[in-house]
Amino acid sequence: MVKIYHGIEEYRKVKNPVVSVGTFDGVHLGHSKILERVVRLADECEGESVVITFHPHPRLVIHPDSKNLKFINTLEKKYELIGKNGIDHLVIIPFTVEFASTGAENFIKKILLEKIGVHKLVLGYDHHFGKNREGSFEELLTLAKDLDFGVEQIPVQDINDIAVSSTKIRNALKEGNIVLANTLLGYEYSITGTVVGGQKIGRGIGFPTANIELNDEYKLITAIGVYACRVKWGNKSFLGMSNIGHRPTINNGDLTIEVHIFDFDEEIYGETITIYFVDRIRDEEKFESLDALRQQLIQDQETVKKRLVAH
Repeated sequence: MVKIYHGIEEYRKVKNPVVSVGTFDGVHLGHSKILERVVRLADECEGESVVITFHPHPRLVIHPDSKNLKFINTLEKKYELIGKNGIDHLVIIPFTVEFASTGAENFIKKILLEKIGVHKLVLGYDHHFGKNREGSFEELLTLAKDLDFGVEQIPVQDINDIAVSSTKIRNALKEGNIVLANTLLGYEYSITGTVVGGQKIGRGIGFPTANIELNDEYKLITAIGVYACRVKWGNKSFLGMSNIGHRPTINNGDLTIEVHIFDFDEEIYGETITIYFVDRIRDEEKFESLDALRQQLIQDQETVKKRLVAH
């Protein structure tokens, strides 16, 4: 299990640490390629694997007016996924305006060498570090030679073979291409939230829904539409269909996230659930009546069940 340190002061040096540094939004297949290499190299030198990441996300500090900035994963999910990749230690450095002014050489000397005791550093092919991302890989190689630690860069072709990036995943989610997003992530995209009270209109037409209030304001919500999904509540898993949208048949109000859980009859107001998106079924539509909506939901349920079997 990954050991998490909230601040560099909590960290205690380990033997031959093999280190990677990054924001790791999404912890997608490209990130996994880097993390797998870190773990392998740590095993080879009888050391331990260390990831350094930052909170809040640097873009929120450097560009505080970025109100619409959304991320693929919550902090908790990111930490969980990094741990699942076999990393031993995760160091979370508070990212402040002051820290943002740290130059590349200072970061290497003060953090990587003095605090971490880096044995080897592993980076993605396009990684830059330090103030204004000024630190290039060539400069890093020179510093590494002078300061006596190893450096490895994941070859560009290794990442391109996977053809994945956080930007590509965000775009797929915004377009509702959940199958592509899941393929690039290597797992099913999910959102977690608290079940809140609704208008209970779905219950009146035979399709009760759990309305979700997100637990993270920076969480990216996938495109409006109807989705085949899986739902986790506590230690139990269910199948269902989710709607993200404005419910135009009813009131065309604020954006809502709701899920109809199949074969489920529990009161879960105030409970936390996670929705795992599997496939997008259709656009959100406005129907002439609630009965017309009910008929469509009956069809949707059949389509969703088939999609869930297919996936």
